[in-house]
Amino acid sequence: MPGNKNAAGAAALILAGGAGARMGREKQYLPLAGRPMLEWTVEAFASSGLFSCIVLALGPENLAKYGPAWEKAGVRVAPAGATRTESLRSAFRLADPAAALVAVHDGARPLVTKKLIKACLDKAAEAGAAVPAVPLKDTVKTVSADGAAFESTPPRASMMAVQTPQCYRREVLAAILERAASGRDYTDESQVLEELGVKAAVVPSDYRNIKVTTPEDLLIAEAFMKDEKEKTVSTRVKVPVARAGFGYDIHRMVEGRPLILGGVRIEHTKGLLGHSDGDVVLHAVCDALLGSISAGEIGVYFPPTDLTIMGISSAEIAKKTLEVLASRKARIVNVDITMVAEEPKLKPHYEAIRSSVSRILGLDPADVSVKAKSREGLGDIGHGEAMVCYAVASVIK
Repeated sequence: MPGNKNAAGAAALILAGGAGARMGREKQYLPLAGRPMLEWTVEAFASSGLFSCIVLALGPENLAKYGPAWEKAGVRVAPAGATRTESLRSAFRLADPAAALVAVHDGARPLVTKKLIKACLDKAAEAGAAVPAVPLKDTVKTVSADGAAFESTPPRASMMAVQTPQCYRREVLAAILERAASGRDYTDESQVLEELGVKAAVVPSDYRNIKVTTPEDLLIAEAFMKDEKEKTVSTRVKVPVARAGFGYDIHRMVEGRPLILGGVRIEHTKGLLGHSDGDVVLHAVCDALLGSISAGEIGVYFPPTDLTIMGISSAEIAKKTLEVLASRKARIVNVDITMVAEEPKLKPHYEAIRSSVSRILGLDPADVSVKAKSREGLGDIGHGEAMVCYAVASVIK
């Protein structure tokens, strides 16, 4: 679980309900260094060990699509509101009541570091509110109401560009949300502090803590991520995500061989020819499972040139596959099996195969689907000379 039970003093609220108007598409799930950007953001907080809970505010579509997977990973999910402030209110309701400190972060800031998070929390505990910021690089000017002309040049030395996480003592954030005008949006919650007459402490940050708002920002973040990727991948705790794999196998049908499908022996005049017992179902399923974690296929672990495994039970192949999944910390969610054969008729054997596969894989039978199709007399399969199996597997890793 991402939350650290020893860090009961802080909650993280990550706001990811924006529509990405300037990006031209929803940005939180855009790929960054091979993973959705939001995963990097959540992982930065999950791996810090500083929080008892993480709350993620998602828009309606993403809440329905990704919410269950986030909750399985130990992240609480809240419905995003029409404005940033409403999203924050929604997330704040799910924060641990015992959390004395609250960090508010943009889902589109994936490069935030533990060092910055801790510095903001420490300063908030001392001052009540803390905001990370960097000095401006460019000269800033005010413009006329119609945007046609510049009017003045504020002194750059007295201005900074603010970032997140903005951290608060719990009662300070509660006061902000109480004061924030209904229906009005704020670019950040510390803006309301000015109305309350409270000054947030400045926490020096760095320019890598970029907010991905435009396509150009994504390129910059990708460059930063490549620079840090080795360190990031090796030290951060990966948030479990759903993955899928596809498997396929085909064997000739010949006389004098037993017909074994999914570990079940089926009486028939022909069986499947193969180096092992020819169980086309388990072979396809195992390839799908290995594919879901990018671990190759069964031929890597049981090469057909190895005569010592001639006639091996495919249940042993499945056992090895499960060991590989366990070593990658992957958990099977479900498998879907489609056999293609002209003979024998397989529908009477669905439940036996389903029960056997679920037992071999350690799954509930409800998580195993078995079905069969024919080739309507076409080709080798249609003439009863071969059998094919397709399998799709999903895992959490």
